[in-house]
Amino acid sequence: MAVEPEAGRVIDLARAFALALQRGGATTERSRQIALSIFPGSLSAGIAAGDAFLENAHRALTAADDASTSLHDVTWRAAVDPPVIRDGLTFGTHIENYFRNVVRSKPVRAVYERPGFFKGSTATIYGHDEVIPYPNISEKLDYELEIGYIVGKPGRNLTPDQAMRHVFGITIFNDWSLRDVQALEGPIGMGAQHSKDFAYGIGPWITTIDEIPSIEGLVGQVRVNGEVRADTRVENFVYTPAELVAYVSIFDGLQPGDLIGSGTMGFGAGVEIDRFVQPGDVVELELEGVGTLRNQVSPEKEVPPWWPEPRPYPFDDEVDA
Repeated sequence: MAVEPEAGRVIDLARAFALALQRGGATTERSRQIALSIFPGSLSAGIAAGDAFLENAHRALTAADDASTSLHDVTWRAAVDPPVIRDGLTFGTHIENYFRNVVRSKPVRAVYERPGFFKGSTATIYGHDEVIPYPNISEKLDYELEIGYIVGKPGRNLTPDQAMRHVFGITIFNDWSLRDVQALEGPIGMGAQHSKDFAYGIGPWITTIDEIPSIEGLVGQVRVNGEVRADTRVENFVYTPAELVAYVSIFDGLQPGDLIGSGTMGFGAGVEIDRFVQPGDVVELELEGVGTLRNQVSPEKEVPPWWPEPRPYPFDDEVDA
């Protein structure tokens, strides 16, 4: 789908491209076959075609009037089906606020030595207007306003000068977090688990990188139940978008459709102001140049059928040397 927010419509690119081909003499059956091969149900598969994807999308838009639907009549899904989700930590303001309010210390030196990131589950992605689960193991459900960099071209061992040429576009990424559970998982040393992998918000759509003159300086806003919780902007980088994307590619491979989260914009998370969300709350994250990602938190907490019992700690009787 292509979105024209100012016109209040979405365009079925496969349908539109088939119509464009038919106007050039293609048969109905063959035009549909070609259109579905170029615009499949998976956006990751589509953008793997490289520059041809956008070139054909522009051609499809010549038939947009006969393949469009009102924005109000569509059901949203996550803006991309990423093969891998990685989430970084690149904004100095959020880093300072998080360590001051949660860790109760100054930031660790490591976050200034490299643009660290973790990998998240692709099984729990949610789009615009979808309901977010609230796991019953937490009392501190938090939102995080981030930029999602969507990879368009494969790459490995990129430099910052090369990195952004491999980015297809940007979206809003909500790295939902269970802050009290995060504090329990951290000492294990294995990274985030249930504190992150219960939900990732992606959307409402992707703005292609050619439509963004500069990522730096974009403004954002967080609203909960209509109340403005934060006004923020893309600034105070510890590591730039290009440096983060390049770093992720080192010793690894970027794939079309991969999502790389920027890390939270300054004051883009409730933990920075000690305010969390409750069951039934509606969270809206707005980013200039993209739009607004809105989700309601489930009114009822999710209760799993089983939870492990803690085991005895075998070192209680040992005396530290």
